[in-house]
Amino acid sequence: MNELILPAIISCIIAFFSVYVMMPPLIKYLGKKNLAVRDIHKKGEVMVVRPGGPALIVGVIASEIVLYGFLQLNEILAIILTTSIAFLVGYIDDRKVMGGWFKPIGLAVAALPIIFLGAYDSDLAFPLFGEVQIPILYLAIIIFMIVITGNTVNSIDVANGIASGFMVIASFTLSCALFILENYEVAIVSLPLGFISLAFYKYHKIPSKIFPGDSGALTLGAMYGAIAIVGEVEVIAAVALLPAVLNSFLFLATVKKIVDHRELNEKPVELTKDFKLRATKNKHARISLVRLIVAKTALSEKEVAIVIFKLALFSAFLAIITTFMMEFKI
Repeated sequence: MNELILPAIISCIIAFFSVYVMMPPLIKYLGKKNLAVRDIHKKGEVMVVRPGGPALIVGVIASEIVLYGFLQLNEILAIILTTSIAFLVGYIDDRKVMGGWFKPIGLAVAALPIIFLGAYDSDLAFPLFGEVQIPILYLAIIIFMIVITGNTVNSIDVANGIASGFMVIASFTLSCALFILENYEVAIVSLPLGFISLAFYKYHKIPSKIFPGDSGALTLGAMYGAIAIVGEVEVIAAVALLPAVLNSFLFLATVKKIVDHRELNEKPVELTKDFKLRATKNKHARISLVRLIVAKTALSEKEVAIVIFKLALFSAFLAIITTFMMEFKI
């Protein structure tokens, strides 16, 4: 464990400051290129540049390459490749809105390096019940996991600071779980994700100076899923991600097809005259986590973010309990 302290410190510093330092020039560049969208939750024509994905992927690659130099693990290469492909999928979608099929298929391709590099264990671990051996089925679970984590993080990007703040909580929870299970090497490898998310949150929080875009959200989500797979903590990772998973489930349950949310005309929430969010009265609009949160009373964007962060913290608590339950078997 002692020999892992130095690479952990170096990689976390690189992860945080590469994103933190790169963000201002990226914001300036995107502004000059007029790559901005309207912040629909603000009064007036407030424009916010996007995407922040390029800075995030630089943070991922730089920090993980340093760790690979120290640890020489195939798992690190798998995380880098999977995350990089997910970034490219998202970046293409940022520049040109693709159909609803594009991101799931692209993320499925992004999962392939994990399989080809053998950076996984086909035994799926459950709390209390122990491990289940599913060598063939687990290959499908790898693909499914990356598709789900990528899209769920993308779906929770509903307002200023929520996706990045949510990932700060979820990713550090995953790191804690790996330390508790004494999977120290993967725990160290997972730490940069939390610091990348934290650095980005500085610029993404209310009022946002930059949006992550699909490239940013898919980068964070795919890296999270890849860490869960190589660290053999898939169930724990899913528990920590519950609010985002619920949001995705509500979307699919009401829309009943795979489609990009930008293709839908009916919005689940609307703005009041004092620019608070309230549930729409349109019966044809999809149900979402935010719509449920503001169903009873209208809330400001900041108040909605606080509620979602509280849900994320509660899910983090459940994930840690799940981690300790992994030590016990019926």
